[in-house]
Order: sequence, then C-alpha cells, then structure tokens
Amino acid sequence: MTTSTELEAAAFRKLLEHLDNNKDVQNIDLMILAGFCRNCLSKWYLAAAEERDMEMSHDQAREAIYGMPYSQWKEQHQPPATEEQLEAFAKRQEQP
Repeated sequence: MTTSTELEAAAFRKLLEHLDNNKDVQNIDLMILAGFCRNCLSKWYLAAAEERDMEMSHDQAREAIYGMPYSQWKEQHQPPATEEQLEAFAKRQEQP
C-alpha cells in the first residue's frame, strides 16, 4: 500500500527532475512567478533535516536540490539577472 509520504516523495523527486531538465528557467524567474526557487527548496530541505535531528550543511542541502555543488551549477547555468528580471523581482517583493 502506498502512503501519502511515498506519493509526496515521488512528486518531490519529479519536481527536482523537472527543474533539472529545465536549467534555463532561472531562479529569479521562479521567484517572480511562483515566490520560491531552487534555493528556497534547499532551505526547506535543510530545515526538514534539522527538524529530524539529521546532520546536514547548507551546501549539502543545495547539492541535493541542484544535483551538483551550487557553485558549479551557478557557473554553468546561471547568467547574471537582467534589468527586467531585477525590476520584476523588486515589484514582486513589494506585494503583500
């Protein structure tokens, strides 16, 4: 019998796979549109580990989400934000 935890874990793995297959979708675009990004996911992942008294560093949590060290992902897949992205992000931050 499949538990809700197993379904949630499978959905989370699919989300990570989808993000990995769409590296062109930048974190700032995710933040503008959805209010969260890969970095948010890594922070939530780390918080879940800490709630369960599991040893994990911020870098380890990021690697679990990005599938590689964050510095490597950033170098290979994250161009500088455009003025338009920065303006849209600032506008999003002003929303309640």
